[in-house]
Amino acid sequence: MQSASDRHEYPAHWEADVVLRDGGTARIRPITVDDAERLVSFYEQVSDESKYYRFFAPYPRLSAKDVHRFTHHDFVDRVGLAATIGGEFIATVRYDRIGADGMAASAPADEAEVAFLVQDAHQGRGVASALLEHIAAVARERDIRRFAAEVLPANTKMIKVFTDAGYTQQRHFEDGVVRLEFDLEPTERSVAVQRAREQRAEAHSVRRLLTPGSVAVVGAGRTPGGVGRSVLGNLREAGFTGRLYAVNKAFPEDLKELDSVPAHRSVRDIAEPVDLAVVAVPAEQVPEAVAECGEHGVQGLVVLSAGYAESGPEGRERQRELVRHARAYGMRIIGPNAFGVINTSPRVRLNASLAPEMPRPGRIGLFAQSGAIGIALLSRLHRRGGGVTGVTGVSTFVSSGNRADVSGNDVLQYWYDDPDTDVALMYLESIGNPRKFTRLARRTAAAKPLVVVQGAGSAPQGHTVRATRLPHATVSALLRQAGVIRVDTITELVDAGLLLARQPLPTGPRVAIFGNSESLGQLTYDACLSEGLRPLPPLDLTTEASAEDFHAALARALADETCDAVVVTAIPAIGEVSPGDGELAQALRSAAAAAPAKPVLVVHVELGGLAAALSAATSTAPRTETTPRARVAAQDAGTPQPAAVEAPEGAHLIPAYPAAERAVRALAEAVKYAQWRREAADPGKVPEYEDIDEKGAAELIGGLLASGQGLTLGTEETCELLGRYGIRTRRAIPAPTPDAAARAAGALGYPVALKATAPHLRHRADLGGVRLDLADEEQLRRAYAELTELFGSPEELRPVVQAMAPRGVDTVVRAVIDPAAGAVLSFGLAGAASQLLGDMAHRLVPVTDRDAASLIRSIRTAPLLFGWRGSTPVDTPALEELLLRVSRLVDDHPEVVAVTLEPVVVAAHGLSVLGASIRLAPPPARDDLGPRTLPTY
Repeated sequence: MQSASDRHEYPAHWEADVVLRDGGTARIRPITVDDAERLVSFYEQVSDESKYYRFFAPYPRLSAKDVHRFTHHDFVDRVGLAATIGGEFIATVRYDRIGADGMAASAPADEAEVAFLVQDAHQGRGVASALLEHIAAVARERDIRRFAAEVLPANTKMIKVFTDAGYTQQRHFEDGVVRLEFDLEPTERSVAVQRAREQRAEAHSVRRLLTPGSVAVVGAGRTPGGVGRSVLGNLREAGFTGRLYAVNKAFPEDLKELDSVPAHRSVRDIAEPVDLAVVAVPAEQVPEAVAECGEHGVQGLVVLSAGYAESGPEGRERQRELVRHARAYGMRIIGPNAFGVINTSPRVRLNASLAPEMPRPGRIGLFAQSGAIGIALLSRLHRRGGGVTGVTGVSTFVSSGNRADVSGNDVLQYWYDDPDTDVALMYLESIGNPRKFTRLARRTAAAKPLVVVQGAGSAPQGHTVRATRLPHATVSALLRQAGVIRVDTITELVDAGLLLARQPLPTGPRVAIFGNSESLGQLTYDACLSEGLRPLPPLDLTTEASAEDFHAALARALADETCDAVVVTAIPAIGEVSPGDGELAQALRSAAAAAPAKPVLVVHVELGGLAAALSAATSTAPRTETTPRARVAAQDAGTPQPAAVEAPEGAHLIPAYPAAERAVRALAEAVKYAQWRREAADPGKVPEYEDIDEKGAAELIGGLLASGQGLTLGTEETCELLGRYGIRTRRAIPAPTPDAAARAAGALGYPVALKATAPHLRHRADLGGVRLDLADEEQLRRAYAELTELFGSPEELRPVVQAMAPRGVDTVVRAVIDPAAGAVLSFGLAGAASQLLGDMAHRLVPVTDRDAASLIRSIRTAPLLFGWRGSTPVDTPALEELLLRVSRLVDDHPEVVAVTLEPVVVAAHGLSVLGASIRLAPPPARDDLGPRTLPTY
């Protein structure tokens, strides 16, 4: 809430870029006194019908008084927002705070009237819905809790905007007007509506980039070899189904064509609409190209040009300006410094990239930020022998470069409901918004596998991301909990992707192994044990096994109810690759097709012909006869080129791997993912506790924060706030003198513990700063004297006396608000296990009952809680309840930025919180429940 002294300051944090329903972008910002001419121009372009709906009467033009009223706001009781494209208004919304009598008012009145006006040319694009989200967030920030709107019954579009928003509302009809009143507190439905709109809009924005009807290559040179000319050639060779244009301001005026493609000196000279522009000009010429594209109505840009954030501070500012410039025209950007995009759909056949070959159509979506990694991924999926063999091709490929605008989150939104993509593979050097990525990943993974390699180092220079305080391992763990198949290398990325693209998910970890090599079978068996699978004893068919023997063995294994997956091991015959490879591949495919419910993998040793036969039906490699350049390149690289064996149409495809470890690792990831899918179907619930005083906690937090911007609570305030959520802490009484210690012990009752709480001794029983089970005053005074003699004066030690808790296992519970990942709940055993070995488990808040149960079982030292070596099991239900209460505290109150409970002694019956600390800070202006916005850097 702003004070009176700054009520009129311009709220820059309300500015935001948004994606509209059709995939275009608009900028939302507060309306100021400088917008008078824009407002008048905007109003002149609105139809008489829309004006009538806004003012309930003919209103052909705005008077000077109207203009003054609609441009002068105090940003507290009167607020106006505008949606702009190209700097011009396309829609406006305003609220006026009102009192109980419906007249203008100031705080503490918490209701406001809201009204919209959308230019007719932009109606149906979701502009009003986006404005409603933003004006509602502004109103909540200004302590307005309810909106009222009066709408004519015929204005069905605006009524639908309000009713579809998902807020709790009431509707009245009086005097020929519909009066809508709705609370602004986000509801489960309003959040769901907002996220569904976000998904549709962002998916559509990516779809416009990947399915253009026309493409202009800006910077296509006349001489072969340049970047622009190469992309133009790649588009032509791929057979792009739309219109192509070559653009270069250096073209002679009489040049009409370049490589049979219409040539123009400027995008402005193209008579037809252009959907996508590939920009391949020097960085200093990009602004001019962007302006030309924007003025021509181009929908999106792929910027291949380098010289941006990856080149230093000056380039970073150039990149910011590029994004601002493009979004001002409603365009989205892939890049800059991008490798390009590919869409293999026969309806599009788009290769707007630097990849010289078009992958064969398939079901795998690829995303890489780095061009080099993108090349490596495409190469791996191209290769036939001597490496991973692909069983399917590529649906779409995006290399985002510096990802100044379009990111992995946007592409995930597109893949989520893309019918051409079954598996998503992503190489992420950085994650700009881990909280959103985790949310999108969880939803995507529930529908289709998502395999990710996450860079472990700092973000590349060209990537501007919000800093995270969480360790890399923690972020990885959170991704796994969201259903992400997290792997370490691009080899593992492709291995897992190939298995998931054409094989069913395993229903469990039991694995049957058979083949014609006893040693290879044993290696596979050992690899299964290492990956936590449950292999059955390997079956050796001997080296004399025929294709019929393999067929029969696979049929028996697939029919065996004691196995969930089958790994076939095969070694080649001595000598040259024989035609028997095709026979063996057909035998395995036919057996697998007869029982398609279980996954089948093949481990081969330099068996190129078999690999080709198994995957020939939809290989990612171009057909041999159509790509001599690819064949020559592979031969130059020393890659074996076995004779291709085509699979019959509709054949059951089996992935083949050159090493047992790689096949088994891919299978293990599929097993874990399948288990996550089963558990995700019932994610649990966030329980309600009747003794939680959410309102009282909010009042306490508000009072504490009134004294400062951020503070660590004292012992009494910490205990009081935790108590509001039903979390009881054992009282610790300061003992600055031996007499004070004796009085405290007398009040608490013996036995007691004497602890030093100085930072260097806190929770360090190993250093001798804790004395336990002191049965009487004599033992207490003796312990006090020992502590002061060993470690210094009471002022340095800060000793406290605390009643003894029942014996149990010492644990630690933490919750932090990370600026990038959001609220994270962590659990581990206190002491060396968590501090030295890092044995902590993590979950995103809010935590469900299933999350809490899995959290305490996820640490490596969890057996100590469940009766390890005959010890007494502890009260894990009480521990789960504590975790759920802490989760509720930080979820209900974003001002609680850190909670530490240490130690929490979990006994056979009940638990004791012996130490606690809480830190408060003002909540962020925007969180994951806020309005839709594009990131700004």
